[in-house]
Amino acid sequence: MIPIVDGHHHIWRQADLPWLVGPMQPRIFGPYEPIRRDYSIDEYRSDIAGSDVVKSVYVQTNWSRERFEDEAAWVQRTAQATGWPHAIVAYADFSTPDVRPQLDRLARYDLVRGLRMQLHWHDNPLYRFAARPDLAADPVLRRNIRHLAEYGWSFDLQVFARQMAGAADLAEDCPNVTFVLQHAGMLEDLSLQGRAEWRAGMVRLAACPNVVAKLSGLGTFLHRNDPKHVADVVRETVGIFGAGRCLFGSNFPIEKLWTSYGALVEAYRDAVGHFTPEEQQAILNDTAMRIYRIAP
Repeated sequence: MIPIVDGHHHIWRQADLPWLVGPMQPRIFGPYEPIRRDYSIDEYRSDIAGSDVVKSVYVQTNWSRERFEDEAAWVQRTAQATGWPHAIVAYADFSTPDVRPQLDRLARYDLVRGLRMQLHWHDNPLYRFAARPDLAADPVLRRNIRHLAEYGWSFDLQVFARQMAGAADLAEDCPNVTFVLQHAGMLEDLSLQGRAEWRAGMVRLAACPNVVAKLSGLGTFLHRNDPKHVADVVRETVGIFGAGRCLFGSNFPIEKLWTSYGALVEAYRDAVGHFTPEEQQAILNDTAMRIYRIAP
């Protein structure tokens, strides 16, 4: 059995997440009462038991912006105490005139491997996160993202299909930064036209050698674990990017709203089952180890 590196999961404390306290706020993944609570590393490790997960990457969970360093510090302490997770994708505000003071603060934490500031925007307000759809074209943001090369850090890129051309321009403008495309491009429109638009955007992004695709969050718009949908997206994404530029991510505990970790891993193992052993090893392990520079 190929060991798995979970390239995208979250642990959190309810008190630190504005959207988990107070009145319910509409979210892209639907009602979330079952996860309006602490999700500890112990629960995560219980969830992954028996799934052959050997390493994991924590991706930021949108603490209050001014507490970006507190989040990284808390995850680093958790790792020091428990051995998990093994890398951190932190948050910084790339719209500020100069992001480097924030990056310098984050550089104190040796598990930081990358940054994420979510750029996805959609006509549907429930799917909207960024302030505007063309944020990837902002010259200040681009200049700030280029600074990541000085720190050896990647940028987790989250956009919808209609934003992919602009995201590819961003990647081309930052050739020394690795971009990790979140959730395989967030395919939310399953019509023939929607799929075609997503596929064209994925091809445009794959033309940038510094972009890799994360196979994660595929239940986000279905609100279920659908093995056929997982297989379709995995097949097309790997066909476009190649196995050496694809990595698995669980997006737990969000996907815990509708599935177990074991069932999710089974869907992905089935989806990659027709690839060669070397390709499976890349998707489930090697790409994430390389991109997030995780020690064996």
